[in-house]
Amino acid sequence: MIIFKGKKRKHIHTRDITLDDIRAVFFPRSFYGKYKYLGSVPHNEDSDIFKAMEPLVIFMDHKAKPKWCPRWVLRFLHLFGSDNSIVRVRNRTLYNLEQRLTKGIQLTDYKTKWEWYDLRISICGTKQIYDLSDAIEHKFYSNGYRQDLAEQIKKLDPKTKYNSGYNIDSLKEELYRLEDDNSAG
Repeated sequence: MIIFKGKKRKHIHTRDITLDDIRAVFFPRSFYGKYKYLGSVPHNEDSDIFKAMEPLVIFMDHKAKPKWCPRWVLRFLHLFGSDNSIVRVRNRTLYNLEQRLTKGIQLTDYKTKWEWYDLRISICGTKQIYDLSDAIEHKFYSNGYRQDLAEQIKKLDPKTKYNSGYNIDSLKEELYRLEDDNSAG
């Protein structure tokens, strides 16, 4: 059921706001619904990316949300100010108020680049938030790369036991040794 009809003028389009959108402002059903005012929040709670980024989103919420302001107000401003989007502006006044209240802190994008473990996080925020996102990227990459090397070693030598404590250099050396042994033999 449409509550507010979207507008279409030349190249500018706003979305229809439904009763479900209004319900989600006051009664969010998921982690994504609760923190979507921060921008591109992960929504698949079973994924590895979600598990890695959850502390970042909670920390960003802690830094962005004023103590006196309920979270539903920020979700309301995000819905009516920017159509729940990080690029669209529906109402400039509400958008500016949201930006002022959240101090401009926003999760702009997250993606994997070359491999499943090469996580890239784009944020607007303080140095603390940037440092945390950088640490999450590096930890996610090293754990994923370590796991990828261990799987390659397991294919070449099924008897190998994998321990997540192995460092990347020793896993690379073992992989190169096994590849040399298989190519020579």
